[in-house]
Amino acid sequence: MNTSFDPLKLVNTYGAFGSITKKRTELVFKGSNLEKPSMVESDWFEIEFKCKPGAIDRRPCLISPYHYRLDWLMWFAAFQNAQQNQWLFTLAKKMLENDRRTIALVDSALITEKLKWIKVDHYDYKYAEIGGNWWDRKKIREFVRPVTLKMLNDYGI
Repeated sequence: MNTSFDPLKLVNTYGAFGSITKKRTELVFKGSNLEKPSMVESDWFEIEFKCKPGAIDRRPCLISPYHYRLDWLMWFAAFQNAQQNQWLFTLAKKMLENDRRTIALVDSALITEKLKWIKVDHYDYKYAEIGGNWWDRKKIREFVRPVTLKMLNDYGI
């Protein structure tokens, strides 16, 4: 948008971004309470953050001019890889420890008992056609393989 108005000298690129990406990719945290979950999606449930795309039937939130910083940081992490975002492992560890302050950052109604496993998947999101879900999404890849608290402790996280 800014580029199209630039010749008119009406706007500038003040702020965090002069432009934004055309693709919307998101990280989706998933948890399991099973002892040994398989890779079947029914063994996992999505951990919904307060204001980032997740469930395809959930309306996008409007909180302008503010934003939820964690949700925003996950959007940036999706542009990179897990090794460049070590804080994702710390977040997973805090969730597995059932840390009250960390659980308060998500829709904790879905977390009915202590989590045993966490994984993170990477999805491509697009707005859906009017009249159905809010989002269409396609899984790109596994971003963080399934981990337990013991595994994260063993890694020194």
